[in-house]
Amino acid sequence: MWAWDLNEDKSELLRSLSIDRAADNQGGSRGGASPAILSAVAAGAIVLGGTVGWFAKPTPKPVPVAAVPATTAVPGGRALAPVSGLTASGYVVARVRATVAAEVTGRVVEVRVEEGQTVLKGQVLAVLDGALARVEAASATARANSAVASANAAQVQLAEAQRDLNRAQPLAKTGFISPSRLESTASRVAVAAAQLEVARAQVIATRSDANRAMTQLARYEIRAPFSGVVIDKAAQPGEIISPLSAGGGFTRTGICTIVDMDSLEVEVDVNEAYVGRISAGQKVEAVLDAYPDTTIPAYVIAKIPTASRDKATVRVRIGFDAKDARLLPDMAVKVTFLDKRS
Repeated sequence: MWAWDLNEDKSELLRSLSIDRAADNQGGSRGGASPAILSAVAAGAIVLGGTVGWFAKPTPKPVPVAAVPATTAVPGGRALAPVSGLTASGYVVARVRATVAAEVTGRVVEVRVEEGQTVLKGQVLAVLDGALARVEAASATARANSAVASANAAQVQLAEAQRDLNRAQPLAKTGFISPSRLESTASRVAVAAAQLEVARAQVIATRSDANRAMTQLARYEIRAPFSGVVIDKAAQPGEIISPLSAGGGFTRTGICTIVDMDSLEVEVDVNEAYVGRISAGQKVEAVLDAYPDTTIPAYVIAKIPTASRDKATVRVRIGFDAKDARLLPDMAVKVTFLDKRS
């Protein structure tokens, strides 16, 4: 085998591999070399030259790499860093949200709210046509007043019968009236007392009917169950509202949808393989898709103690450290869970 020094000049090696044409001509006159042999020799020379060039090339110098800080300084003197690879996507949701509907069936006379309007608890949102209910309430109130008057009359009759009995008792002892008349006077007292009890019972019953009629009438005024913002208006004046669905008809079941903006939070689904790295109170950075350059500080409220079989995820509730006017229900958001480091 051939042995050579890698530091040897490449030109010397190439000259040693050159073919002597004169010798080839002389050999050719004595029989000659075949073309296959000449091709093999040329190929070997090319391979040998490439090998020499590979080992003789200079070694590249290492390139310095800038160091990346492992933590991020935050106000308060604590060092927080993202948990490696632990991010999740979710949506802003409202814990207090309701579609306000009527408790009775009726025609809408007036709608007093619009989308985006802030309403207070107990504020009238819409009014239904309650003409018949008002008539019934007035009738029940009149019956209650009549029962009260009857009870007052029964009480007067009882008082009068009691006075007659009080006068008859001493007269009966002296013999001025007969015992039968005394018994008759005492009977009238008992009857008057019984009539008074009946009248009082009627007062209670009629007042209950009047209260029920007034309560029924109040249902024709639809009020806000809590303070919030109207995000959807579903009914218009002239439409029929019912607490039950009409099965595809034109009857609506809701007036509007109200959201309590103070109850906004984030719900995300985290792979169950990483849920052990999340704990209540853990710091979170939330970035809304609508405002990708703004980071909103947040924290973990709780992990919902159940997993999804289909997605192999666990739902996590995340609250915001402070209110932000940019937060709207159903906004898409990405969250990064932070790991507290000393």
